Amino acid sequence: MARFEKDLTGSPSRVKAALLGLVFPLAALASCTSLAATVLKPRIEAAAISVPAGDYVLDTKHASILFKISHLGYSTYVGRFNAFDASLTGDPAHPEAATVTAVVDMTSLDIANPEFAAELMGPDWFDAATYPQATFKTYGLKIVGENEADISGDLTLKGKTQAVIIRARLNGSAYDRLRGAEVVGFSATLPINRSDFGVDKYSGLITDDVVIEIEAEFIKTKASE
Repeated sequence: MARFEKDLTGSPSRVKAALLGLVFPLAALASCTSLAATVLKPRIEAAAISVPAGDYVLDTKHASILFKISHLGYSTYVGRFNAFDASLTGDPAHPEAATVTAVVDMTSLDIANPEFAAELMGPDWFDAATYPQATFKTYGLKIVGENEADISGDLTLKGKTQAVIIRARLNGSAYDRLRGAEVVGFSATLPINRSDFGVDKYSGLITDDVVIEIEAEFIKTKASE
């Protein structure tokens, strides 16, 4: 740095040389970065038929589960669960046979309010001490539109099991060089009635309708290649 400052106080030619000494490496770095981005960026195909058949595991670093519920009509209250896992098995030639299983750690509730989160973990709400997990398992899939499907399955929450339907949209799939595997991504919504699962405190005052929003990226396992 001292040498550079000294160069800037010298003759115009020395200043120009010093600046060029900075510009050329930076230009080369920008060129390399651009090239790397071009090479590494996946060529995502949105068509379901392009998804390779096989077994997939959830990339938990690129997934989220949110729930939304109207708070007395004033606003939409939003929470999330931070710990969960899922698996997917499918073949685009037989989409109706695809299966999805998932498990959510109910104690990983995150609402940015520790005191209220502790209350929600209690017996009047989720009763997480007795029922620490929620699970989902498919029993059917129906294509309902371009890259959209209704996934029928059993959701178990607070010890109660109910049939539900997840509306899932395929965002796309591609070979991901950064992860060294085929990756497929989905966005999904799941509407439920909380009272159906015994989470019924203040029912009638606070709506029973809850919408669960899911973002998920699945990585194809080596064993299924």
